[in-house]
Amino acid sequence: MRGVGGRNRSLRGRLFLTMSISLSAVCAAVTLVAVLIFQRSTLSDAERQLASESLVIAGVLDGVRDEVGALRDAAHPGVRMTLVGASGVVLYDSGADASELPNHADRPEVAAAMAAGEGSAERMSETIDRVSLYHAVRLSSGDVLRLGVERESVSGMLFRYASTLVLVVLLLLVVAWFASSWLARRLVEPILAIDPSSGHGESPYAELDPLVERFNEQHEQLMSRMERIQSASDIRLEFTANMTHELKTPIASISGAAELIRDEVARPEDVSGFAGRIFDDAQRLSGLVSDILTLSKLDEFDRSRDGQLFGALEPCDLFSIARDVAERYEGRAGRLGVTLSFEGDHCLVLGNQLLLDELVSNLCSNGIRYNRAGGEVRLDVRAVDGRPRVRVSDDGPGIPLKDQPKVFERFYRVDKGRSRERGGTGLGLAIVKHAASFHRAYVTLESAPGEGTTITVMFPPQEGLPTVDGR
Repeated sequence: MRGVGGRNRSLRGRLFLTMSISLSAVCAAVTLVAVLIFQRSTLSDAERQLASESLVIAGVLDGVRDEVGALRDAAHPGVRMTLVGASGVVLYDSGADASELPNHADRPEVAAAMAAGEGSAERMSETIDRVSLYHAVRLSSGDVLRLGVERESVSGMLFRYASTLVLVVLLLLVVAWFASSWLARRLVEPILAIDPSSGHGESPYAELDPLVERFNEQHEQLMSRMERIQSASDIRLEFTANMTHELKTPIASISGAAELIRDEVARPEDVSGFAGRIFDDAQRLSGLVSDILTLSKLDEFDRSRDGQLFGALEPCDLFSIARDVAERYEGRAGRLGVTLSFEGDHCLVLGNQLLLDELVSNLCSNGIRYNRAGGEVRLDVRAVDGRPRVRVSDDGPGIPLKDQPKVFERFYRVDKGRSRERGGTGLGLAIVKHAASFHRAYVTLESAPGEGTTITVMFPPQEGLPTVDGR
């Protein structure tokens, strides 16, 4: 809720105002109730005293013949005495001329006394600041004796003690003001002490538990997001630095060899070697650019989840893709003294043909490049429990356990010196990881120093796709 001018209203101010009004209302109510109780108590005492006096005087009148004379002799200041005949005619009244008074048979206290022997009544005076109390007793003669007194009403009592009551109320209001201010401050201080930025705030009140828990959750989410942003920033900087280095190396080699040929510094018999170096570095540079473009598109897919970046998905036969890759890399494996074997079964995956080819190619290329002379690379494609699987194993030196979580990072090399001698862009396994994610597959790595490496890509079940033979 907002106050005037769109500013948020203070919780402490609202608590203070609410408690001040409540305490003030309570004070006023308590004062009024106290006056009512005091007035009612006063009237009750007066009624009891009046009833007692009525019975005493009635006892005296029952023993005399001249009731009117006896009443005149028993006159008491402040008490009105009235003698009413059996017909309701007023025979005597100490406060007025009896002959001028109307018939009293219809008066409630007189009628009750005639019927039951005693009766009482309470009537407000014309000025409403006084209350008249009456008690009537039937005499043995059949006449009715009525005694009456006047007492202050509530309004009269309030008026008479107005100044005192005002002072009391004002005092109570001041107390209420200070009490409200103190209570509001005590209630709000624990709330103000909550630190949303700490991540482990504690709620001072049960009603605030959900809010404080939400603060803590949002702090954790914010810190996690900041860590991811920082990590992504670090990766981006590292990627830029590595990419710059990787690009400069073949460019420098190409530039140097071309300069030697241009300036005719190289001997004629060496020109062919320099040209070969230029061609190899150009191929390496082309492969690096191609891998960077592929990774950029995969990164864009990770951010946008837009599957159309690589075109429409289609059923792809992993067996055919792997067979083509094995045929392409068979010559390279032979030149490095490595045997490349392939086996498996036909199985379809809904995906992108080029990405799947990149995935299998990079796995085979790594297996060949980081193998030992006379070693073997085994490429296996088949469905396991209804899930297509690609597995590549090699007889290379293996990967230490501490390096295994990092080998899928861009430009990461276990043995940086020897890896550069063997070629490659350092992006192969990063492409494998992202290409598998694109196809909702997961990658596992099994390796130990001296025991080779096995990388497995397990795809989800391909429901609704036919088999290669159409069944």
